Amino acid sequence: MAEASQKIPVTVLTGYLGAGKTTLLNRILSENHGKKYAVIVNEFGEIGIDNDLIIGADEEVFEMNNGCVCCTVRGDLVRIMDGLMKRKGKFDAIIVETTGLADPAPVAQTFFVDEDVQRNARLDAVVTVADAKWLSDRLKDAPEAKNQIAFADVIVLNKTDLVSKPELAEVEARIRGINPYAKLHRTERCKVALADVLERGAFDLDRILEIEPDFLETGDDHDHDHHDHDHAHHHHDHGHDHGGLKHYHDEDMQSLSLRSDKPLDPTMFMPWLQQLVANEGQKILRSKGILAFAGDDDRYVFQGVHMMLEGDHQRKWKDGERRESRVVFIGRDLPEQAIRDGFEKCITT
Repeated sequence: MAEASQKIPVTVLTGYLGAGKTTLLNRILSENHGKKYAVIVNEFGEIGIDNDLIIGADEEVFEMNNGCVCCTVRGDLVRIMDGLMKRKGKFDAIIVETTGLADPAPVAQTFFVDEDVQRNARLDAVVTVADAKWLSDRLKDAPEAKNQIAFADVIVLNKTDLVSKPELAEVEARIRGINPYAKLHRTERCKVALADVLERGAFDLDRILEIEPDFLETGDDHDHDHHDHDHAHHHHDHGHDHGGLKHYHDEDMQSLSLRSDKPLDPTMFMPWLQQLVANEGQKILRSKGILAFAGDDDRYVFQGVHMMLEGDHQRKWKDGERRESRVVFIGRDLPEQAIRDGFEKCITT
């Protein structure tokens, strides 16, 4: 199997209708960023590709004059991916757009399931474009919008110029109530550095896990002291006010962070994790972790979408690096206590 670093990183780009995904895709296909990206869209019509930018087309693949290609998924994503892998000259990254109403899960799962795809590509990050002005309404009336936020590794909060500062703070608090772990960029007209959304190396989970979400640590409502790292349990009250910042606790979604500075027993942890996602996978949207196993000098990293998991030894623990295991689950109605208890049993004593 190819080293994770040699596989082509794949970004799944999601976002509700009108949030600004198309603007972002057009930038990727037209700007001089010096990279070769392949963009997979549902319909060319949605993008409205400028004919002046197209230098060649064969059946369903358009070549752009900045070196990128754009193709449609007519039917099967796996077939399209295979076609892209066979093209001459490898791509720096592949971007797969999901339709505005879609749940990103099935698209993301393709990169865990199909062996040919897995051999050549890896899921790098799920990027969600959200509309600052309408998101609060969408979160009330559209479950897909909430899924897209919960799923994201990176959130591009767009159209921030159309809302007031308090409205922006409110919408961010709502996002954080659903997903405290995603990297958030505020943008106007999707003006975000492409490096911030593509090739994030989100599989290198340090980026997500090195920061406990800031606002969970404010005020006096964290009920763990910092010496006891085994139990990082946070509660936040509904609409609880910390110095002018409202914190929403989403009734419907939870996120759960576990950690241990003692090594985990791999013969316990892996079967437990597999059993957990087999039983509760419908409820678990995303799972991620960096693991320090007993007797293992390499960090083990895994990520999951519902019941699907992928994991690999990533690199050696560095000298002086704190060998602690961190695991995150995001989902609906998670059996929180059962997950905590199960994790505790995997810690070596």
